[in-house]
Amino acid sequence: MAFPPPFYRWRPHPWHGLEVGPNPPSVVHAYIEITPFDVVKYELDKRTGYLRVDRPQRASSLPPSLYGFVPRTFCGARVAALFPKAAKGDGDPLDICVLAERPINRSEVILEARVVGGIQMLDNEEADDKIIAVLKNDNVWGEVNDLSGLPNVMVERLRHYFATYKLVPGRESTVSIVGIYGREHAELVIRAAVEDYQDEFGG
Repeated sequence: MAFPPPFYRWRPHPWHGLEVGPNPPSVVHAYIEITPFDVVKYELDKRTGYLRVDRPQRASSLPPSLYGFVPRTFCGARVAALFPKAAKGDGDPLDICVLAERPINRSEVILEARVVGGIQMLDNEEADDKIIAVLKNDNVWGEVNDLSGLPNVMVERLRHYFATYKLVPGRESTVSIVGIYGREHAELVIRAAVEDYQDEFGG
């Protein structure tokens, strides 16, 4: 029996086996690792492509959006060059936060996300940008094209979460939020991360 294309006899690796998206850098795929209902930090196991338990969240705050990464991206030299305070990229796929009106309580899902902006986050002197996007066909947020189309409080929640989610009492934080940017710069970061991926892993 011949299988119709595209058919995967085996599960594709979420980072390397999926496409960047249908219309990058404006509309990208997001592979979701964490939902707003998770009190445990899950993270992609880079070798196997499965989710691994990274750590239970120490603080009481929950992620304010779906959280994952854009396939076939890599935060390397080009991403760091867009972030003057960063010594280098963090060596991970590019993180993305996706806002959706309806609750999505499952991780390990793929969705199409419209890019609207981003958070410039520095972690141990490494560029660790967080792209902000909306679910492409969302009934409430689907037509938003830039960060200015979102209520300020939603961006504030994202900023606060990433500024505090690694806090440990008695220890100095290694994370700082340097700034927030709109769609135009976010698309530059995505382009840079795609090119960094090609440099690191090939086309």
